[in-house]
Amino acid sequence: MGLAVFLAAAAMAATPASFLQSHQLPGGAFVESQGVPSPELTAWAAVGLRAAGADTGNALAYLAEHERDSQTPTSIALVALAKSALGGDPGVLLARLPQRPQAVNEAIWDLLALRQARQPVPRALVNYLLRSQSSRGGFGWARGGAPDSNDTAFAIQALRAAGVRGRPVARAFAFLRRFERRDGGFELTRGRGSDAQSTAVAIQAFIAAGAPPPARAFRYLAGLRRNDGSYRYSVRYATTPVWVTSQVLPALARKSLPLR
Repeated sequence: MGLAVFLAAAAMAATPASFLQSHQLPGGAFVESQGVPSPELTAWAAVGLRAAGADTGNALAYLAEHERDSQTPTSIALVALAKSALGGDPGVLLARLPQRPQAVNEAIWDLLALRQARQPVPRALVNYLLRSQSSRGGFGWARGGAPDSNDTAFAIQALRAAGVRGRPVARAFAFLRRFERRDGGFELTRGRGSDAQSTAVAIQAFIAAGAPPPARAFRYLAGLRRNDGSYRYSVRYATTPVWVTSQVLPALARKSLPLR
């Protein structure tokens, strides 16, 4: 086999899943190149691989061993969600979540973590998120902050997971569509430009809302794929490929959170 043919075959064999798996340490953690392991990045990678139906290696063992390393409520909820998705027991992590959320993003992830664990969600938590919706229909990281596409897209998934239908979801969905750009991608905030992660989470919101994701959003993502199976953050930047690829995988699998 000639070198050119070999390289072409290797490029075709590289997939987003295999790229992530190549960045897993023996102990189960996932790392960026020259980075350090963390439960948060490992949780993202594990969720992405789980959505794709790919092997997650020792990720669950690593998350169980390092669950005390996560300190912020959102990080705790993210790791709890990942443990549940991998078939683990998130009870210790869920018990660490504050009784009352201090930020909208925190409430979103609390809801997602509880529903991934198939636990009921307190009505007060759902009401907190509903009351945090802006007059324009979107959601921001915290109350009073400018709503953005990512928090809005994750909020749609959280609300649908909690059984909310109707006007709140429709208003959030309409607001999310304002961030759709001509290139098919979605941007985090207006004028920032499309990026892979915003596009991926928007696709997940479409799925959660029961709407067909735009085909051109998938074409935009396809244009960001690199030969090693990873995804660029945007046309201009290629950064944190493990994190970016982890978030793209559920969208490619057409799965929203919580994973089922």
